[in-house]
Amino acid sequence: QVQLVESGGGLVQPGGSLRLSCAASGFGFSVYDMKWYRQAPGKERELVATSTSPGGSTMYADSVKGRFTISRDNAKNTLYLQMNSLQPDDTAVYYCHVRRRGSDYWGQGTQVTVSS
Repeated sequence: QVQLVESGGGLVQPGGSLRLSCAASGFGFSVYDMKWYRQAPGKERELVATSTSPGGSTMYADSVKGRFTISRDNAKNTLYLQMNSLQPDDTAVYYCHVRRRGSDYWGQGTQVTVSS
């Protein structure tokens, strides 16, 4: 079955960096678009970044453009999100996502807290 397992979250000071990972299994990772979402307390889940496949193009929410980078290692079935210049507004639970055969799959999420 499809499994997505995020890791790499934590507490970081404003201006700091983190790299999130999402280990995927149970499906053909290399042929699917993969996405990172986040959900802050009291807010709706929002799309942060997309990695398309095939093609390898990337898309970002305006709020993270120029600071976050989505990437993937198809040999390792792993999705990444490099987050630089983190700000308190980036505090949220971050989820990776895949839509496969009409169904949405999510990981358990990883908490990112940006605070001094």
